[in-house]
Amino acid sequence: MGHQAVDIVFQMIVFVFALSVHEAAHAWMANKLGDPTARMLGRITLNPIKHADIFGTIIFPVIALVSHIPMLGWAKPTPVDTRNFKRPVLDDILTAVVGPISNFLLAAIALLLLAAIKLASPEGRMILFSVLQNSVPNTNSFLAPMCLLLWQLMLINVFLGVFNLIPVPPLDGSHVIRHFLPESALRVYDMVGMFGLMALVFLAPSFLGQVIYPFVGVFVWALLAI
Repeated sequence: MGHQAVDIVFQMIVFVFALSVHEAAHAWMANKLGDPTARMLGRITLNPIKHADIFGTIIFPVIALVSHIPMLGWAKPTPVDTRNFKRPVLDDILTAVVGPISNFLLAAIALLLLAAIKLASPEGRMILFSVLQNSVPNTNSFLAPMCLLLWQLMLINVFLGVFNLIPVPPLDGSHVIRHFLPESALRVYDMVGMFGLMALVFLAPSFLGQVIYPFVGVFVWALLAI
């Protein structure tokens, strides 16, 4: 299998895993804060089948790959009944933001593992810099596919973490903003929904890049600095 094909396979694996962690985090936090709805539906799990959304988890990521835009998408929304929360506004916000936080945590773990490979040996350092330059490492070492997988784990989780914090319904960031909007504005805000999201992705990809890539740059800077 060629380098590009391996990279695509790794992207899909990491993407599905990252979405599963993201949604499981939502379900776990909601349960901790008093709402067992998602837990009772079996959503506190890393099983991707429980979280998969046909368009957001399968079709849209394929479109992203073909269009050469960052691997973005979403899973089936985690059901939350805010009536079960003791502090409905705060607990809903906490349940929303824990998803992106879980992605940033995975990205940080990938960063630390890449740094360990970089520091472990000259070969590991050479392989890592080849991956950073988007070139094929000239080696048969098992560290090559490991670096490529960890690199995608870091990138995709940063993409998803930042993307989901954008305050456009139904992304997680909208759960924060909506609590501060008057009722009349809230109805319009919810109506924007998926149309606004599609417009953001397909009509304003440069804006998405301006939002996401500075965060990627921070992780890359940290990796090079170690």
